[in-house]
Amino acid sequence: MHQASVGFHCPECTRAGAQRVVQGPQQLRAVARRGATVVTSALVAINLAVFVAGLGSGLRTRDEFIGYGGLLGEGRLLDGLPIRPGFPIGDPAGVAHGEWWRLVTSGFLHANLIHVGMNCFILWQLGQLLEPALGRLRFALVYFVAMLSGAFAVMLLDPTSFTVGASGAVFGLMGAAVAIMRSRGINVFDTGLGGLLVLNLIITFTIPGISVGGHVGGLIGGFLAGWILVDVGPRVLRSDTAAVALTTALGVAVTVGSLVVV
Repeated sequence: MHQASVGFHCPECTRAGAQRVVQGPQQLRAVARRGATVVTSALVAINLAVFVAGLGSGLRTRDEFIGYGGLLGEGRLLDGLPIRPGFPIGDPAGVAHGEWWRLVTSGFLHANLIHVGMNCFILWQLGQLLEPALGRLRFALVYFVAMLSGAFAVMLLDPTSFTVGASGAVFGLMGAAVAIMRSRGINVFDTGLGGLLVLNLIITFTIPGISVGGHVGGLIGGFLAGWILVDVGPRVLRSDTAAVALTTALGVAVTVGSLVVV
């Protein structure tokens, strides 16, 4: 027997306990289990494919392509171009005018190479950690709940703004990572994610032209989704199925909310 801080432990328990001690950045890696990140790869591929498709359509057509799918609660004109191909400049467009698909398509459109590159890079990095830890279905659920939560926040804060990019979903993945680490007693600032999150929030609130609603809404939605799946589900609901159902309900709620508030 070995003396411990409280009582005594057998040699086998002492060795097992020592094997579970993980420090610093290794703590975040310890959350994930090994497995192929199929959903992450698919999401990165879709974002890149949509960006390349827009480039191949020519400058003016690309602007119309982005305008037709970008998030706009209620509006008429974007940079002097018709938002919907075939319609005159100033024709009403946006979610308020029945174009509900913008809530999803806006999350796969990007303004430029830096924009899509940064989003895909962070998506890839976080996906390598979160998808094996959550599983494919729950990881995809977190991603889309975060995306839709970002759209909902834009509808609330600035419904006439034009928003594109997966940034809301990426912020949501950071929020989900925080929820997972919190549930396991891991200090987010020991992993490097805390600093990355703070830096991105500073950029969000200080640089003009960045969607505050999209970023903050996505962050909150992703955190709530992760919290339900890894904390509320096992601890309160005691059912993974119920946790998935509740997270799905959250996604439905913010989607309906987006359609109602505009």
